[in-house]
Amino acid sequence: MPIKIPNDLPAFAALEKENIFVIPNDRAAHQDIRALRIAIVNLMPDKITTETQLLRLLSNTPLHVDIDLVQMNHVSKNTPQEHMLAFYKSFDEVRENKYDGLIITGAPVEQLDFEEVDYWDELCDVFEWAKTNVFSSLHICWGAQAALYHRYGIPKYPLEAKMFGNFKHHIEYPKSLLLRGFGDVFHCPHSRHTEVRREDIEKVDDLIVVAESFEAGVHVVSDKIERNFYVFGHWEYDRRTLAKEYFRDKKKGLKIDLPYNYFPDNDTENKPIFNWSCSANLMYANWLNYCVYQRTPFDIDMIGKENV
Repeated sequence: MPIKIPNDLPAFAALEKENIFVIPNDRAAHQDIRALRIAIVNLMPDKITTETQLLRLLSNTPLHVDIDLVQMNHVSKNTPQEHMLAFYKSFDEVRENKYDGLIITGAPVEQLDFEEVDYWDELCDVFEWAKTNVFSSLHICWGAQAALYHRYGIPKYPLEAKMFGNFKHHIEYPKSLLLRGFGDVFHCPHSRHTEVRREDIEKVDDLIVVAESFEAGVHVVSDKIERNFYVFGHWEYDRRTLAKEYFRDKKKGLKIDLPYNYFPDNDTENKPIFNWSCSANLMYANWLNYCVYQRTPFDIDMIGKENV
């Protein structure tokens, strides 16, 4: 089944070239099925790239998915305003909607205190709204840190050096719906200056550490009913995302180490290793199928009213 997005969204052409099944809004309107409604709160600066990465993963299942792109009340300096006006909705525009799933991305603000972020109050409203208007939420990197801080008071800590590279992980909670079908180890990129710590998470009875890395620390956390997930790595990254970040920071004269376990022989002329694609596709497929589609009410208006 396809993912439904506007046919003039830049991601549409990119995904069609990759032979991914996307369907324009006008064609979807003539199909009499119940699509999953997914909202993406995109906090990343290069919104077009992040849209394409996430839509690529969300489209790789048999499920029909209807996407709303949502922005906070913040002027994006790295994405054309005409793109934002054409494809994004404000939170106020979707506040009355119900969604089967919600994704909140990372953001390049992790070295600020949460309360210093100019859209912090609005994002807290989103977290509260999701309790009654969203069935399952997936939070990524800073979005995960922000949600854990807002809901449970879990702090983030600065790292001595940026956690940057392609890291090996292992499963801590084998019964997790999100990681069903995973092997003993899997890879995922990380790119962050801060961390949350396992000892703080384990103080909260409602939370489970699902997956961890010996090098990168806690990677996936969920609540016990597996409706809210917190992922500190970037499964959505494509092959060259870490390379682009590395060369961008080098050009700016920033202190940046080579991404760990990424360029073969640590030679930037070599093609980067891309060994997280299978686990990324499986994780997003598991989330859409087992955590959303199999459990969300068929009557979307019942979200927030159903018994768990």
